[in-house]
Amino acid sequence: MHTSIIRNLAILTALVTAALIAGCGPKNDAAAGQKADAAKPAPQQPATPVAKPQGLPVRAEPVKVAKVSDDVSAVGSLMAEESVIIRPEIDGRIVGLHFQEGQAASAGTRLVTIDSTEYEAQAAAVRADLKTEEQRLVRTKELHQQNFISKDALDVQVGAVDRLKARLAEAESRVAKTVIRAPFSGIVGLRQISPGAYVKAGTDIVRIENVSSIKVDFRIPENYLSKIRPNQEILVRLDAYPGEEFRGRVYAVEPVVEERTRTIAMRARIPNKGFKLKPGMFVRVAVTMENRPNAIVIPEQAIWPQGKDSFVFRVVDGKAALTKVEIGNRQPGSVEILKGLGANDMVVTDGQIKLRDGAPVVVMGAPPAVAPGAPASGTAVPAKS
Repeated sequence: MHTSIIRNLAILTALVTAALIAGCGPKNDAAAGQKADAAKPAPQQPATPVAKPQGLPVRAEPVKVAKVSDDVSAVGSLMAEESVIIRPEIDGRIVGLHFQEGQAASAGTRLVTIDSTEYEAQAAAVRADLKTEEQRLVRTKELHQQNFISKDALDVQVGAVDRLKARLAEAESRVAKTVIRAPFSGIVGLRQISPGAYVKAGTDIVRIENVSSIKVDFRIPENYLSKIRPNQEILVRLDAYPGEEFRGRVYAVEPVVEERTRTIAMRARIPNKGFKLKPGMFVRVAVTMENRPNAIVIPEQAIWPQGKDSFVFRVVDGKAALTKVEIGNRQPGSVEILKGLGANDMVVTDGQIKLRDGAPVVVMGAPPAVAPGAPASGTAVPAKS
């Protein structure tokens, strides 16, 4: 009996073991397969070529073709087109002031009247004496024709008449000077006397100035003398009118050079529309010596000085080319190039410190260089199937 029980347990154990082996077999095979697959190397995708740097990074700009003017700066003072202080030529009492301060007056307008009573009386006395001497001359001529008096006596009488005529002209001139008129059209200033005042000859009464146009006097160095030409244009700026510019033209040049300063005086005329400009104002003058409409201009920072010479780095076929240039006119932030550059050149403006002649460069902001065989930007790389 014990023997049969042991045999049955052995059979049952064998059946259970067989069942377990049958259920676990496929799973183990799958895991083993996965491990085998993981051990195999993954297929490689085609690599995208990477663009290598082509040179030193710099900033560059193309040259500009613009109008450039050679200007000489100077300082000057404004003057009226015409200016005079009204002064009497004779002594007398003021009996009339025929103007208002600040008013416009045309040429010939009566401005001042001086009491003329005394001068008219003097003229009348001389006139009476002249009439008497003229009558005496008539009788003297008759006596001379009758040979009662000599030729010398006749000449004496003729001289007396001539002297009285001169005295009468002098007296009438003094009478005429009791009325003072405007010598030209202009603006009357502030008067210095009042009606009824007694004035001496030469006393200041009032100023009159023609400011329809304004003159400006200034000086420039003598080394610009060869560039001075008739009707040269000037540009005037004043502190009183910031941001405004007034244009005029030179009409006179001093024929000599001032020895101490080695400068030459020039005078220009400026139209004075609106009467903004006043005589005596301080001005800054720019004289245009020459205009060049197609000048080559580059940024000031592109200049690379070496000793007494000036150079720039041109960008030529991706390389820096050190080029000697001749500098002309300078303006804030820009420089005119007289020799060394063409209208189609590009110059380095930043990054010159690491450059040498012939060094490869990459212009910042320019389209990036593409390596041979590399796809263009934005192009998908096809995957192998």
